[in-house]
Amino acid sequence: MTARAPLFTPVLIGGCIIIMLGFAVRASFGVFQIPIAAEFGWPRSEFSLAIAIQNLAWGIGQPLFGALAEKFGDRRAIVAGALFYAGGLVLSAFAVTPGQMQLLEILVGFGIAGTGFGVILAVVGRAASAENRSVALGVATAAGSAGQVFGAPVAEILLGHFDWPAVFMIFASVILLSLFALPMMRTPERASRAELEETMGEVLLRAFRDPSYVLIFLGFFSCGYQLAFITAHFPAMVTEMCGAIAPNGMLAGLGIATTSALGAIAISVIGLANIVGTITAGWLGKRYTKKYLLAGIYLGRTIVAAVFILLPITPASVLIFSLAMGALWLATVPLTSGLVAHIYGLRYMGTLYGIVFLSHQIGGFLGVWLGGRMYDIYGNYTLVWWIGVGVGAFSAIVHLPIREHRAAAALPA
Repeated sequence: MTARAPLFTPVLIGGCIIIMLGFAVRASFGVFQIPIAAEFGWPRSEFSLAIAIQNLAWGIGQPLFGALAEKFGDRRAIVAGALFYAGGLVLSAFAVTPGQMQLLEILVGFGIAGTGFGVILAVVGRAASAENRSVALGVATAAGSAGQVFGAPVAEILLGHFDWPAVFMIFASVILLSLFALPMMRTPERASRAELEETMGEVLLRAFRDPSYVLIFLGFFSCGYQLAFITAHFPAMVTEMCGAIAPNGMLAGLGIATTSALGAIAISVIGLANIVGTITAGWLGKRYTKKYLLAGIYLGRTIVAAVFILLPITPASVLIFSLAMGALWLATVPLTSGLVAHIYGLRYMGTLYGIVFLSHQIGGFLGVWLGGRMYDIYGNYTLVWWIGVGVGAFSAIVHLPIREHRAAAALPA
């Protein structure tokens, strides 16, 4: 009887550390919306566009860093990503015009691509055994949620003691410190013989010709739209649209006395709930059909978002929404990445998932940018929220026709 392969390997632990710290910083950007706009007198859409460009650069960079990792090594790609990330944060701290901020967020976006899901999940996926792969991907994704738990509240606390450029510099140091986990990121090659003989071009051509890959690409759009909009705008939305916190209530007793503090805590609650959600999704993905799980997650998000905006926004509804949306937040990631690995193999998983992730980030760009633009036009986030409800329903539908089977590798003649 062979011993079961361990779930928590050094690769998984190291990957979790890098993702957790990188996502802690990324999840905090919504907290800077009001301070930066207040200092420079910018319309809300200006910093929103900077975050939107960051999301788009992240999406464009994801397949590039995936290909870089597969060509020159995972750890070199991660180091390059960390340098882009930290450099972008440092330079952004000196930005004084919207154009400068927006241009520099390209560097931050590429940095997130090099230290985020595309590269790290590919390494974790290759290092994990077949029986543990889905759960390992869920654990690594949950690490991003763990970073989200403390990223926004830490940013809120730091902004109480430092100005926002100093906080950007502190966060740049955190990104560089994450590289101390890099020696753990050594992985054996688990690709099959047929996958090793197939070139990247052949794999990409095979995927692009497959309708299921196109549907996965299209379906991931709404995930990016919803997540990026909420990360970038929900703290400000709660600050301005939520009912007052009762001075003698439970939240005030916990030190959450303002809607601004509640907005930061809401992002933390989403991340906390998603730790359970992503691990559960990884566990379910090992046992049930991934496309149906994905359709169910998108349907759940659609219902939760619609109910929230139809009811009065109160501190209680904000916390209930954060818990419910958090349980579904990144639950799509281990299932989507696992679906790509299952259908197309492990050899070029980073590049193939990176291309799918580009759709996610195009959605993220539109969610963040439209959020700021619609706010400047209408003075609220209602319309852009309903657009998110619609694209969530779209994603629930397009996952249903996916053929979840292992695509045969094209063997040389």
